[in-house]
Amino acid sequence: MYRSGAGMAWNVFRFCTALRGLGSIMILMVLGVVGVTYYAVVLTNFGPALFVGGLDTLISFVVLILFHCLLVMLLWCYFAVVFTDPGTVPPNWKPAVDEERGEVDPLNGVELSNLQSDTSNQRFRYCRKCSQPKPPRCHHCSVCGRCVLKMDHHCVWVVNCVGASNYKYFLLFLFYTLLETTIVTISLLPHFKTFFTDEEIPGTPGTLATTFLTFG
Repeated sequence: MYRSGAGMAWNVFRFCTALRGLGSIMILMVLGVVGVTYYAVVLTNFGPALFVGGLDTLISFVVLILFHCLLVMLLWCYFAVVFTDPGTVPPNWKPAVDEERGEVDPLNGVELSNLQSDTSNQRFRYCRKCSQPKPPRCHHCSVCGRCVLKMDHHCVWVVNCVGASNYKYFLLFLFYTLLETTIVTISLLPHFKTFFTDEEIPGTPGTLATTFLTFG
């Protein structure tokens, strides 16, 4: 019974590799959301308002500057997460041993050939799938099929693992996304409210649909 349960668990994790096929689709979905938002904010509402004059022009200018600055930072951090390797265990990695304290230092590693012959006090973790040593906070990703240093999770939206080397970019991506969505929500709120309060609704049906989609 135990072998059967282990076999079922292995089959479940094996199918996780199918998530790799969603890579291009998820990136296109993210770019699609960005494109719809850009159309609603810049091309439909605040872009034309730049030529109206008065207070509307000033508000539109400020909104567009903030929107574009945050959008550039958001996309830069997003693609940094996508294309940055999260960090893997170096070949033949072993933790260094502090001879004075007799402790294993997980931050420093040396080649196998440089290790001391006395390893009686060293306790190494090995990955059952990779058959390689596992440093602290290193986990095996069933989607990528490898061990990732300081792995947080595998994110399908960035088609990559979030680990030691790209964790900073991931947090910045979330931060700029929060700021961008806040700006978009605040700026489109008056247009959204107009639909329910004014008898005469400005804009074309396509414009209203895009605004509703972006605001939602």
